[in-house]
Amino acid sequence: MRNTATRLAVVVSAVGVLFTAVACSDSNDDDASLEPGTLISDRTITGAPALPSADRTVLVTYTSQTAAGARDLVSGTVAIPQGDAPDGGWPVISWAHGTVGVGDACAPSADTVHGPSHGYLGRTSAMLDRWVAAGYAVVQTDYEGLGTPGDHPYMNGDSASNTVVDIVRAARDLDPNIGTKWIAMGHSQGGHAAIYAAARGQDRAPELDLQAVVAMAPGSRTSDVVSYFQAGKGLDQAMRFLPILLLGAQGARPDLDADAMLTPEALPLLTAARTGCMDDVQAAAAEAPTGGIFNPGANLQGLHDYYTGQELESLKLTVPTMIVQGGADQLVFRAVTDKEVTALCGGGADIAYRVYDGADHRAVLERSFDDVRAYVDGVRTGEEPAGTCV
Repeated sequence: MRNTATRLAVVVSAVGVLFTAVACSDSNDDDASLEPGTLISDRTITGAPALPSADRTVLVTYTSQTAAGARDLVSGTVAIPQGDAPDGGWPVISWAHGTVGVGDACAPSADTVHGPSHGYLGRTSAMLDRWVAAGYAVVQTDYEGLGTPGDHPYMNGDSASNTVVDIVRAARDLDPNIGTKWIAMGHSQGGHAAIYAAARGQDRAPELDLQAVVAMAPGSRTSDVVSYFQAGKGLDQAMRFLPILLLGAQGARPDLDADAMLTPEALPLLTAARTGCMDDVQAAAAEAPTGGIFNPGANLQGLHDYYTGQELESLKLTVPTMIVQGGADQLVFRAVTDKEVTALCGGGADIAYRVYDGADHRAVLERSFDDVRAYVDGVRTGEEPAGTCV
């Protein structure tokens, strides 16, 4: 409870600071102090969101940009290694988390040991703690609208990559011992964000040195989920993602009204997504009607077109990228990732692709660690990464 109250106090205070700064900057026609990545608030925290091997973990809020390009307040954490920083400052891992839901309680910086997403977040924290113990500053964005005012535009690549980049800037504002060299890394939803960062990150922050990207089981083909329902082929597995896809699209495009799309019998799906996290959504999905999900005339084509615009195939990656995939993954299928890698390679990307037989969606986090560490360390020391694109 103490960590949750601390986080709430920080965010509420940050909203006030941002509001005051916006009012002042607008009156002076000077927005320089509110450029993306500006640190708005910071407070050292303990508990579940803190990485045990860090010297300290800090809850931060910072400025970024929404899916529509407007100024935004985003929360996240910065874990600073112990000891003295090397020449050039601590290298940075900017972590993009996987799907936890779209409600504020699901934000990783709000995690507790009994929290609704701790089963997943505790596992990613254990993996990330190995990086901070190895001398990397580990920064973790909550994304737009997840833990701060506004809606979360789930699986919007530009919004997510903005927050992944801008928290590195905020971390450098927080601690001058954090360097300019950084790695974007993410899993599932965050793997999608990381690949967007591989296409957008260097241009967004040319003052930083994005050395490589690692995407683990990257989410993709969300438009296919919509297509299943368009064709009346709603799948049990897809049903739990439907409400967060609807709310995510609405978060980026308010004209895509999630409530107007669903029948009254299906509206509890949206309630569960707004008030809970993925376990709650899955429970609601199990009770959802097998037919009659969508209202007649629901704008499913607009929804499909929106998510088609978030796919990965057409991105032009500008930095070396490693993609890792579990062979037994039942959420992000290997066959789908195979096709994404082929498309990205065809666009000129420099990709190292590794598949781990028998690893499911989460097990790939641990199974790939040694290979990911070797890849990152090699890129950072100037080795030519062993790519698999032909």
